[in-house]
Amino acid sequence: MPANRECTVFGTVLCAGLVAIGGGGLLACGRRSLGVALAVQAAGSVAVAVAGFAVLATGRGLGQGFGRGLTAGFALELRWGVDGLSGFFLGALGTVAVAALTFAHRYLPCTRSPRAVAALTALFLLVLAFVLCARDPFTFLLGWEAMSLVPAAVILVSRDADRPARRTVFTYLAITHLAGVATWVAVLLAARSGALDGSPPVTGSALQLVVASAALFGMGTKAGVMPLHVWLPRAHPMAPAPVSALMSGIMIKVALYGLVRVLIEWVGVLPAWFGMLVLAVGALSALGGVVYALFQHELKRLLALHSIENVGIILLGLGACLVLRARGDDGWAAVALGACLLHTLNHAVFKALLFLGAGAIERATGTLNLDRLGGLLRRMPWTGSCFAVAAMAIAGLPPLNGFASEWLTFRSLLRLPARGALADGVAGVLALAALAATAGLAVTCFVKVVGLVLLGPDRQRRPVQEAPVSMVAPMVALAAGCVVLGVVPGVLLRPLAALAPWTHPAAAEHLARYVPGGTGLPGGGPALALPGSGGLPAPGLTAVLVALTAALLLARGRRSAPPAPSWACGQQLGPELLWTSAGFTKPLRLVLEGVLRPRRRIAVRVHAGVVQEVRYTGSVPPLIDEHLYRPVARRSLAVAARVRRLQSGSLGTYVGYLIALVVGLVGLARSGVLR
Repeated sequence: MPANRECTVFGTVLCAGLVAIGGGGLLACGRRSLGVALAVQAAGSVAVAVAGFAVLATGRGLGQGFGRGLTAGFALELRWGVDGLSGFFLGALGTVAVAALTFAHRYLPCTRSPRAVAALTALFLLVLAFVLCARDPFTFLLGWEAMSLVPAAVILVSRDADRPARRTVFTYLAITHLAGVATWVAVLLAARSGALDGSPPVTGSALQLVVASAALFGMGTKAGVMPLHVWLPRAHPMAPAPVSALMSGIMIKVALYGLVRVLIEWVGVLPAWFGMLVLAVGALSALGGVVYALFQHELKRLLALHSIENVGIILLGLGACLVLRARGDDGWAAVALGACLLHTLNHAVFKALLFLGAGAIERATGTLNLDRLGGLLRRMPWTGSCFAVAAMAIAGLPPLNGFASEWLTFRSLLRLPARGALADGVAGVLALAALAATAGLAVTCFVKVVGLVLLGPDRQRRPVQEAPVSMVAPMVALAAGCVVLGVVPGVLLRPLAALAPWTHPAAAEHLARYVPGGTGLPGGGPALALPGSGGLPAPGLTAVLVALTAALLLARGRRSAPPAPSWACGQQLGPELLWTSAGFTKPLRLVLEGVLRPRRRIAVRVHAGVVQEVRYTGSVPPLIDEHLYRPVARRSLAVAARVRRLQSGSLGTYVGYLIALVVGLVGLARSGVLR
């Protein structure tokens, strides 16, 4: 098929998918069946996924390229297009959206305002696609702001605007919009410098560093990096499960799309120290996210904190890419970018599965408190099995997709000590240690989750039914995706590494530094084949693990140990004597006590000299909230109260303010400060 015809077909499919999503949203507002509206949206999402991955696979873009969005007469020019990078994110968007919308068919009717949530979900998907297809600053920033507002509306509608929802939405909007100023600065300065037209700023110049730093701050806040993460564990658990899957699986990835676009494409080659800064932010986010997730007792909040952890892992890959590119190792820089993007897709798949599984569990049991759940693998075998697959994937266990992308990130970081200077080596070793510690703590965390929720004894002692087929089917599909992406990760690695702009000869003239013939892209095929190095034979590893598992099952036969009661010092074993979430994490809490500063409270009730009851409550406070955000918020409110006194209500006073402002501006202009 000719290239032009292929592009026409892909563009038609993409437009048809977006129209279908919008039409499904309109149907949800009318009197049509809610199931029909969601089915139309799901069909549109399939088209978006197909078109996005087709653009990635063929390397043929659609529409226009990036530009300033202004004509010679300073008239606004809206530009739209899709290239390989945005096509990859559109593919991820469509994949997660199909599963979430199919799941929502039976989930949303049990929530408040299901039609409003379905309509807003369609709008949310269109806004995300709007950002990915934008090719000028105005369109991009318009979609960026809408991307914050629509989820806030979903939370308020689904929670009937109760007090916790209003407070959560206020925190979410305040932080993301304040940090959004930095996103505006980054995009507008990049456009003014000509970076959007293919002329990046000079390496090491003040303009380059301002654009890159503003992007890291503004877009990093939207992605949930520490210490700019405080909105994320509040907002994601408040949304309905399908919307939580979209927020955690896709919305924060769109923020990472913007960050990759700026740091990799628009600003040229950044100094090595900036890559080390990205590594430091990634290490802090990965370790901080998993540590705080360990001490959570509510399942959706725990999953939200793990999003921060995985964003940190993605930033480790991005930081390795920046450092290696600064040192001229273009081939491994492309591999590191591929690792970053591969983990982005992997996290979208298994995190969406985890949130959908949490929604099914909440619908069946009425709670997400870890200490009140247990034995769900026996009573909800399909949901429990899919949730277990996602838990193993996020914990980085082979041969699932989380292991493949984390291993690739590990190999990219391992290249830093071998290639760069002493500072690069130290940064690489510290990043490797952070990644290894994160992987170990993630395993610990999900051993706790699986042990309490899926395997432990029944704590509720109430009938629990398996989720309907329309909820189970998308979870099975996502679980299969976790397996396939783990078995054949090499199929995606080469096209993802080829997205690096320095691998395209046509773009070489626009780069500040380019090493001819130094790309060294990884080889194709299902395994992870790396340039000048060994790879990961994922299919072979999978075959060995399957064979060993089958051999153990055959050796075991049908023998199984009979159930035996647990010993509880002679007491009758009840739910109050079973293992709790705090019991799993107590040793780690004692080790990190000096850092985390946990709080404990013991209440003893005594009657007639005999102890009747002992209550223990413990918590790990969010130190960043208490020592950074709360003091800042308190002082800001105090300053606002003082400034409010200027609102006297007197027209003469306001006229005086305006005159003083005009006089001050005229004085600055005459002195030459303003030109």
